[in-house]
Amino acid sequence: MPDSQDLKEQLLRTDAEYRELYQLHHELDEQLRSMSTNPHLSEGEQLEEIRLKKRKLQLKDRMEDIVRRFTPPPASGGPANFAHA
Repeated sequence: MPDSQDLKEQLLRTDAEYRELYQLHHELDEQLRSMSTNPHLSEGEQLEEIRLKKRKLQLKDRMEDIVRRFTPPPASGGPANFAHA
């Protein structure tokens, strides 16, 4: 069974939606990194920074949803907290 990183790399190669989300996430990361070089952001720039961070989190959530779709559920060995009486 591939680990999470292997699965993400496979999705980058094979899943167009995941690849697009990844690219957008990376672009937002670059914009935020560029903004962080300025220690004094204007009010408008601060609002833009917040908007970019929220958008970046939305993209990451969607990417994780895709990863979960391709991740098999854990093998069930019964209740984990089973106590004998």
